[in-house]
Amino acid sequence: MRVLPLLALFLLGLGHGPLAAAETYALLFRSTALKGLEAGPGSSEAAQGTLVYDRVITGADEGQADGSFSIALKIKPDDNVALTLHQGARSRGLGSYPASVGNPLIMYFLENVLADVAFQSGGSPFYMRNRIKEALLRDSEIVPVTLRYRNREIGAQEVTIRPFTTDKARERMGRFSQLALAVTVSEEIPGWYYSLIATVPAAAGAEAGYSNAITLRAAGKGRP
Repeated sequence: MRVLPLLALFLLGLGHGPLAAAETYALLFRSTALKGLEAGPGSSEAAQGTLVYDRVITGADEGQADGSFSIALKIKPDDNVALTLHQGARSRGLGSYPASVGNPLIMYFLENVLADVAFQSGGSPFYMRNRIKEALLRDSEIVPVTLRYRNREIGAQEVTIRPFTTDKARERMGRFSQLALAVTVSEEIPGWYYSLIATVPAAAGAEAGYSNAITLRAAGKGRP
């Protein structure tokens, strides 16, 4: 996962976009997303610089992995961020990144979704990545929502982009042209992201479509 080059790619051209694009970028790629998380001892996971996310994938095609996973985010003493993917007793490091770039979870999410959709549709992940960048220059859907987190109601915002709504290749993409990326964020959520969800509707005759959902696990529900 090449976080810094990808951030540069998504940032390119935003200075010439509308105000709504700047707002969308600021919400999705918040550089201070990890503010308040520090490596070290503490009474909570956030105080210890550790967050755990549940990840569930459904509707992946042959060669891809459906199932339930967890992702651990850990702030290290050198102010880098380590991501680790867990499934059962197995684990795999996803890389270490400077905390100054924000929460790298969103870039992992986007790259993972791009790989899945490109594999299933037969399209180019580079083409799709550029369409997502262009979608940030258009109006996105930003709506206020209320979440229940740690036994209380908190305010949040849900940002939704549909990168292929006006794409010239939309007809050739079939159901994948309806890809929706919805990210729910809040100042009151440690790590900024409450959920990151990608959805594609089911094909004709299929029982379910594609879904890739990452959700912050509430404290006290165990570790991966």
